[in-house]
Amino acid sequence: MPNDAMTSKETQIPTNLRLLMILEEVARLGVAVKPADLIETLGLPKPTVHRLLQTAETEGFLQRDLDGRSYGPGDRLRSLAVNTMSSERVRTARLAILKGVAEKVGETCNLAIPDREGMTYLDRVETKWPLRIQLPRGTQVPFHCTASGKMYLSTLRSATLNGVLDAQALKPETEKSITSPDILRAELKVIGERGYSTDNEEFMTGMAAIAVPILDPQGRLVATLSIHAPVQRYQLKEIIGFLAPLQEAAEKLAVLYRSESAT
Repeated sequence: MPNDAMTSKETQIPTNLRLLMILEEVARLGVAVKPADLIETLGLPKPTVHRLLQTAETEGFLQRDLDGRSYGPGDRLRSLAVNTMSSERVRTARLAILKGVAEKVGETCNLAIPDREGMTYLDRVETKWPLRIQLPRGTQVPFHCTASGKMYLSTLRSATLNGVLDAQALKPETEKSITSPDILRAELKVIGERGYSTDNEEFMTGMAAIAVPILDPQGRLVATLSIHAPVQRYQLKEIIGFLAPLQEAAEKLAVLYRSESAT
């Protein structure tokens, strides 16, 4: 009987939609997915799922996770997500929110998304001050020593976080960078509890930053909103004073994301 049910479910999914549904499921779950989970959820035969996963991996839409068995988004799927989020209508509304924060606090405001090797700046609105830190759109920055990166790491499950931290040594970008995985784990726990992250000249000497999460309807981090400034203008404790307007803008961006996802 179970085999009959699976066969019935399989025939309900058109052949040309099966790979798309696998990609959709991987994106929906937001964590590395094992083939067995896809087989159970979609009701497709094991050989079909493995064949489609292999195709998606070969074409760059999916990639193996650190365990070698699970699959997560590949470069092409992440690029698809970025391009979707950068459509003209969405980006116009998003930039209006970022501009509002930048004008309120008088400093550069950044929107970043997690990528495979670090956080990538999706959008930014520059401060009008002549003294500014140039990190243009598309720049990728490390996870372990940036406010946006640490915010993202604080949301990961323990097993995933351990995999990230064990993959390679934590590079010291400045003398203040955290290079000890244990010390970083302790800070990430604090970040997760308080809901914001900071960078006190850890990524770049002379720069301090604060970041907050932008969450999807399931409460998962999809992006971060951050402010950075030269310490000549603002010390870290003063930048933390911008937390309220930053959180308010992050919620507006979350609502924008949810409305776009629902259309």
